Amino acid sequence: MIQFEKITKSFGDLVVVDKLDLHVKEGEFLVLIGPSGCGKTTTLKMINRLVEPTSGDIFVKGKNVMEMDPVTLRREIGYVIQQIGLFPNMTIQENVDVVPRLLGWDKERRINRVRELLSLVDMDPELYTNRYPNELSGGQQQRIGVLRALAAEPSIILMDELRGT
Repeated sequence: MIQFEKITKSFGDLVVVDKLDLHVKEGEFLVLIGPSGCGKTTTLKMINRLVEPTSGDIFVKGKNVMEMDPVTLRREIGYVIQQIGLFPNMTIQENVDVVPRLLGWDKERRINRVRELLSLVDMDPELYTNRYPNELSGGQQQRIGVLRALAAEPSIILMDELRGT
């Protein structure tokens, strides 16, 4: 499903990922563990082209990511960033359904998906869909970030350094 072939990423003279070969099969979970600054986040960001490799090839579902439209690629991959990244001017409903909305899901389907996901994490949809991120605790905000990554039912989810909620 995800394949790295001799991936290298450099920032100037600093090599942060060096000739990485990695194969992740469908249904597998992979955890990258290492000290701060060792290239974990950079590796994740290369999968969805937030960072482009210096050399080598990355394939997602058999397609070279460098030959794919980056916006389309990102809409097919759920991504939870370190800083959560909720949009402060959007309600929880709008934050969670942002990708399904961009994909053209109808309003009823989006509403139902958000309600379903909120229920999964013990957040009553009646209480939370119309709230804003600043009205939530840090742990609740983190859960919403995860739900946003899951909302469009992606086959790949990238999660970068989540802390306990």
